[in-house]
Amino acid sequence: MYASEPFAHPALFYRGVQEYVAGTVPFIEEGLAAGEPVAVAVPASNLRPLRRELGASAEQVRFTDMSRAGRNPGRIIPEVLRAFADAHPAKRVRIIGEPIWPARTPAEYPACVQHEALINRAFHGRNVTILCPYDAARLNPGWLADAYTTHPVVVVDGRAERSTAYDADGAASAFNELLVPPPWAVVFAFDVYHLSGARDLAVEWAERLGLTDERWNDFSLAVTELTTNSVRHGGGSGTVSVWGDGTQIVCEVRDRGWLRDSLAGRHPPQRDRPGGRGLLTVNNLADLVRVHTGPEGTTIRFYI
Repeated sequence: MYASEPFAHPALFYRGVQEYVAGTVPFIEEGLAAGEPVAVAVPASNLRPLRRELGASAEQVRFTDMSRAGRNPGRIIPEVLRAFADAHPAKRVRIIGEPIWPARTPAEYPACVQHEALINRAFHGRNVTILCPYDAARLNPGWLADAYTTHPVVVVDGRAERSTAYDADGAASAFNELLVPPPWAVVFAFDVYHLSGARDLAVEWAERLGLTDERWNDFSLAVTELTTNSVRHGGGSGTVSVWGDGTQIVCEVRDRGWLRDSLAGRHPPQRDRPGGRGLLTVNNLADLVRVHTGPEGTTIRFYI
């Protein structure tokens, strides 16, 4: 229905619970009937009607609350989508993933679009179908327009149509936005000789801004991973900025490196490749991670 290639990535536009169920339950039931493993990762409010409609068949489906597991869009590919697909390498897999919902913030949205765009690269050639519901009644019209750029096929009013605006690489590039700390941020430089000092200063300022004991280790480890990466791969030095935005503590690390792998931080850990886990670790620790990279350097911003 969605594509002739092994990998399919349609977007489903729905209005209200009835259309949501009508667009997702047959997709699930068809997969179960074909013996395909099925996972559903959507916000909790959308899990309930699906469980109810599926009845006893729900026991055969892996359900995940996306508002928790995917709060940081950067961890959805490795921790939700790839984790499920990789667990079933010999079978075609079906997944419903809803990473964008009305409560998403303007700070989160660019990372959501990049996630949707990068799904196409992460799963290219694999026997996987990932259906992404979009609440057409409540989402910003611009967000719905972006869905046409990140999905080769869009389902509207029950009809699948190929998107003439599809340009996943262009969408990922368009949201590779320049990140600039606010004037009130505390900024300090570091190099190989001042890694521990950079971490300590960042943690000290985060504590002044309200960092709790519960998140102390998360913040400290994230700073350590990013500054160490800067020394090893980003030209040997960089800057750390720390500030509060009213509800979260924000920290960013800037260096002269260029992240050429668009899926950096989204590759599941591999036993034969012990390196390359720094950004993946940060994605798993933080509530949101934003990245800007190019020939002029890289900035990675995380929110706790």
